[in-house]
Amino acid sequence: ADPLISKVVIDQFETRDAAHHRPLVLEAQGWVGYDLHKLRWKADLEWVEAELEEAVVQVLYSRAADAYWNWQIGWQYQGRPRPEQHALVLGVQGLAPYWLETDAALLFGKQGQVSAQLKLEQEVMLTQRWVLIPELGAQWQRRVEPGMGSGADLTLGLRLAYELRREFAPYVGLVWQRRLAGQAEAARR
Repeated sequence: ADPLISKVVIDQFETRDAAHHRPLVLEAQGWVGYDLHKLRWKADLEWVEAELEEAVVQVLYSRAADAYWNWQIGWQYQGRPRPEQHALVLGVQGLAPYWLETDAALLFGKQGQVSAQLKLEQEVMLTQRWVLIPELGAQWQRRVEPGMGSGADLTLGLRLAYELRREFAPYVGLVWQRRLAGQAEAARR
């Protein structure tokens, strides 16, 4: 028998001390389905002074390629910052060698917009309860609107978590974000 199962994971729920504000960040994902076929969702939300500043949600069909990898296809909605954007998502998510959690996707929007996302994360067990979690996130985007060029975002994170239970691990950490060529121009508009 192949039972219907589900899971919800809150990867990050944190406040950050940024230069001009203190955003509250939520990164979560979940799925419902069977062993090979699942309906998956991912959400990245950010609030600044109780106002929703950034909202990106993906709804995906996920198909197991093997024991460690899943192919994904679906839709992304970005409601904030304005204007709203919709994109087709083609991705892969899984566990690379050396237990490197990998989430990669190509996104195709209206009017020829193309972007690529990559997130790499690894849990390094320091003791039975202390876990060090380095993370690398990168996003490249090509825009076709006048005055909006291509560019990239880079995020590096390092978190130290204490597992009270395997399912609950409070953490502290550092996050460094940088907008590289082209994206800084887009972010100012």
